[in-house]
Amino acid sequence: MFGICNLSIVPLRLLPTDTSEMVNQIIFGEHFTILEKDKKWSKIKLAFDGYEGYIDNKQYEEIPESLYMQIEDQPKVFAGELIDFIHDKENNLTTIPLGARLPFYKDNQFSINANSYIYEGRINNKKLSKQSIIEIAFLFLNVPYLWGGKTPFGIDCSGFTQTVYKLCGYNLLRDAKEQATQGEVLSFIEESEPGDLAFFDNEEGNITHVGIVMNDYNIIHAHGKVRIDKLDHSGIYNTDTLKHSHKLRMIKKLV
Repeated sequence: MFGICNLSIVPLRLLPTDTSEMVNQIIFGEHFTILEKDKKWSKIKLAFDGYEGYIDNKQYEEIPESLYMQIEDQPKVFAGELIDFIHDKENNLTTIPLGARLPFYKDNQFSINANSYIYEGRINNKKLSKQSIIEIAFLFLNVPYLWGGKTPFGIDCSGFTQTVYKLCGYNLLRDAKEQATQGEVLSFIEESEPGDLAFFDNEEGNITHVGIVMNDYNIIHAHGKVRIDKLDHSGIYNTDTLKHSHKLRMIKKLV
């Protein structure tokens, strides 16, 4: 079985209950495989990054395998506005956030199952330059931190890096520890360029944080909110508290 998200932002939960923690979010237009389904909950696996979790059955549409495969083969087109509206032929409005996918997009129209929609905002559908990673990252400045979040209404550290890279045409896995397995390790911080990813670990040596390297030893990352701090050989130096907040593990080049 297969499905697609037809709502703005849907929580993906660790366990099949409304009180379980939100480990990720499904954004409008994302498609997935349904691994298990009962009366209220479905365990799903996202097509984009393979992330698994539970979603309420009322918050998605089932699609046939043939449509799932067609979407897989389609060029990826994402909404490029921080927040916008789409409408169907009855003029019913749906809010969609930055990064929503627009399946079968052409001439301001796209479709999900038998439903056609109009979207008149900017789109992101090309592989952008490495410098564009920083420009897109700036769109999220001051967005509040939200565990499991990946939208302009709330975002976590790896949701931030994944979404920014996605909008620039590059695929990242979902969690910081998974993203750390991608790309090429740089030996020194001096080798890094704007758009590279810096990873940070905890006292046990587990990678728990990620941010995007900027010019002049700055970093943009989600910590309380999406913010810009200083980056040095020790880690992130918080410009508000005047203390180091994260310990640097490595820097990786993915573009």
